[in-house]
Parts: sequence; C-alpha cells; structure tokens
Amino acid sequence: MTSDTAQTEPVTAQAERLQELITHARVVLWDFDGPICRLFAGHSATRVAAELVEWLERRGLHGLLAEGELDTEDPHVVLRAVNRRHPDSDLVAELEERLTQEELRAVPSALPTAFADPLIRTWTAVGARLAIATNNSPQVVREYLASRQLLECFTPHIYGRTQDLQYLKPHPYYLNRALTAMGTAPSDALFIGDTPTDCQAARDAGVPFLGYARNERKGKLLLDAGATDIVGSLKPLLESLWG
Repeated sequence: MTSDTAQTEPVTAQAERLQELITHARVVLWDFDGPICRLFAGHSATRVAAELVEWLERRGLHGLLAEGELDTEDPHVVLRAVNRRHPDSDLVAELEERLTQEELRAVPSALPTAFADPLIRTWTAVGARLAIATNNSPQVVREYLASRQLLECFTPHIYGRTQDLQYLKPHPYYLNRALTAMGTAPSDALFIGDTPTDCQAARDAGVPFLGYARNERKGKLLLDAGATDIVGSLKPLLESLWG
C-alpha cells in the first residue's frame, strides 16, 4: 500500500459514510447555535452567563448556584440550576426572558457557519425536509434565519426553548416534537449537532447523529460523548449532495 493510498482511504470512507447518512435522511434536524451559526460570535455568551449570575446576586439569590455554576461560560447552566431548585417559578420565567433578550441582541453579530447556508438551500432543493431542534429561543432562530433568507427552508418546524426548562437537551423532547409533526420515523432522520447534549438527545430519540466540531476541543467532547460520525466542516456534506 502506498502512502498516498493510506492517506486517501480514511477520506474515502468518510465520504461514503456521509453519503449513506444523506441518502437515508428524509428529514434533517439541525441544532442552531453551532451547526448553523455562532450566535454569540460578537456578543459573548460568557458575559451573558456572568450577567445572569450578577442579576441573581443583586437579589440575594446567588446561593441558588453551586461553586461550578457561579463561573460558568454557558447561560443555560444558570437556567438549569435555578430551574432545578425553583421549577416553574416566576424567577425561572424572568431568567429565561432575560436570556431570550440577550440572544436577540446577539443575532446581528452572529457568524454564519461556513457552508451552512448553501447546504441548507441545497438540501431543501433536492427534496429533504428540515427542522430546528435547539435550546435557543425559537424567536431568536426565526429572526436569524429570516436575516439569511433561510426561514422558508424550516418553517413551521422550529422547536426550541420555552419557559418549561425540563425539556432542554439532552432531553429528546424537541427532536421528538419535530419527528411527530413531520410524520417521520427516527431512523429516517438525521440530527446535526455540536455538543454532547445534542449527541445524547439524538441517542435517546433514536435518531442518527452527525457531530459538527469546529475545533479539536469540541471534537474530543463529541467523541467522549459517544459520537461516531463527526465532521470539522460542512463542506463534505455539500459535496456529497452535489455528487
């Protein structure tokens, strides 16, 4: 075996696997923040999380958060923590609304994921049906997609965060809602996500999962979560559709 052959075999195997996933997917479910865009590219998620913590502290409620939650970089960690201790409360509802407003402010500076726009349009053009299953606010998703002229590729199938936070991924609720609404069996779908919670939600819903990892750290997290199909770019999917 030549060195050239050794280098091309993994590439060929991945291309064949992507083609297999694409061929069997009647419905493609997408996570939003990551595979479609970097929502907080110009509006720091770390700062948003810190401001939620500070808002709790000003009300004397910082005791609701454990040590590891006080310095989190993920606003959803704050939401989940408060919801565990005060489920369905006015406090949770206000926190969720504050996060939604921060996400809306992030939309104008969100960075589109490379090749996501043409991949979405191409998949739609060849007859696949698309849906969103996200922990972000559906209002935020719709605003971003409309700004990219992509909303009609997904409407009405956009499923995301409400004030009932028990259904945040890794719960498979949003995926199951999409599958039920679209009349699709889990085995006939594909879910594209970029976090371990996405991987777990897909596993629990019985949906094939394709991990998107924009860097090695995210790739390792997906591997550790059990993901077996991972891409570092959406370009190979687009090439498979074109092929």
